[in-house]
Amino acid sequence: MAEALKSLSVLTIGNSFTDSLASYFQPVVESAGCELYFERANHGGCELHRHWNYIENEERDRVFRMYQNYTHTMKEILQSRPWDIVTMQQASHASWRPETFEPFGTNIYNYVRTNAPSAEICIQQTWSYRKDDPRIMPGGEWGIDQTEMYNRLTANYRKLAADHGNLRIIPTGFAVQLARQNQPQAFVNYPPELLQQIVWPDLPAQAWSLVGTMRWAKNKETGKMVIHRDTIHLNERGKYMQACVWFAFLYHRKTSEVTFVPDCIGDEDALFLREMAQKAVDEFPQL
Repeated sequence: MAEALKSLSVLTIGNSFTDSLASYFQPVVESAGCELYFERANHGGCELHRHWNYIENEERDRVFRMYQNYTHTMKEILQSRPWDIVTMQQASHASWRPETFEPFGTNIYNYVRTNAPSAEICIQQTWSYRKDDPRIMPGGEWGIDQTEMYNRLTANYRKLAADHGNLRIIPTGFAVQLARQNQPQAFVNYPPELLQQIVWPDLPAQAWSLVGTMRWAKNKETGKMVIHRDTIHLNERGKYMQACVWFAFLYHRKTSEVTFVPDCIGDEDALFLREMAQKAVDEFPQL
């Protein structure tokens, strides 16, 4: 078993699916008596090909800076300190499509290896969307359901990991699947027509979801209140579990050491989410 770690410096090359770590990763780590230096080289919705395009443009043009509010190049960030961990991942909407991974995944891997040679490169396994996402509902444009999306993205990440010496995979997506399967109740999808019938301030039931949120907001053009749906990002339960997965995985420690619980999550539910995070780290089949 790997030695438990006390302190890490972690950089993510990703998108909003690692931005979600900003909520709870630091307090989760610190509550277990550990230290974390955490930076993000992220862009919302950014695919591997777009990250590589940004890097190539930075290499061609010394003025071009695409990261950290357009103040730094990827090379500057990678060379700024001796990183312990650098992570990479595909954008969620492309994660289930194998043709979107290469050659960009390999190019980014080699670039990190050259400019941060001491870092371990890990892959975050992302997650499948909530069942009410229209792309994965029956008759949806992707022609797949939640389970098939998960299976396909997992296969793609495993291939990327295998192609570069069996990189370790942070099993966030597996934790989401485990929680969906093992929580006291499942998220029950609502009839799509309900969105046209419901009246402010009511919302469809979202109990037991880990992914997705809904809110009312005013349409600036019509002045009417309309429902905005997010069916892809982790909600507060999911963010907390993600932070616990990353802690257990990267620090080689148990989530039972985590004492931080967000005010918006009940203690019993937080315990369940920590247990699912630990189960994912223990049981995900690494290469």
